[in-house]
This record gives sequence, structure tokens and C-alpha cells, in this order.
Amino acid sequence: MEISVVIAIITGLSGLILGWTGRTRQARQDLAQESTVAALQRADVEYIKRGVDDMKVEQKLQGQRFEVFSERLTRVEESTKQAHKRIDQLKE
Repeated sequence: MEISVVIAIITGLSGLILGWTGRTRQARQDLAQESTVAALQRADVEYIKRGVDDMKVEQKLQGQRFEVFSERLTRVEESTKQAHKRIDQLKE
């Protein structure tokens, strides 16, 4: 065998090895990048979930406040009605 043939074979093999190594490294980098993106998306979804949960709690509290104000308004209306009746009696 001539030295040029040996060099060609070694060059070809080293090209294959370097190509395979580069492909493997790129695949690992892609996987790491996809994992990072997935983790960020999960964190964003969790943040949105917490926000929605907070809004639900606030909405429930607002509903309770509304019920209290509704009861108070009913009492005030009844009191006003009685006061008008007494005023009408005083005028007579």
C-alpha cells in the first residue's frame, strides 16, 4: 500500500469520526435548548395558573362583599320605608 492510500483512509475515517462527534454534540445542544424552552414554558404556565387562582379568590371575595352590601341595602330600604311612614303620620 502506498502512503497516499493510507493517508486517504485515515483522512476519511477522521472525517467520519469528527462528523459523528459534531452531530452528537449538536444533538445534545439541541436537547438542552429544548429542555430549557420547555422548562420556561412550564414556569410561565404555572405563573398563569397562580394568577388565575388569585383572580378566582378575589372574585369570590367580591361576591361575598356584594352579598353583604345587598343585605345592608335591603335593611336601609326597609328602614327608609318605615321612616317615611312615621313622617307621613307626623304630618297628619
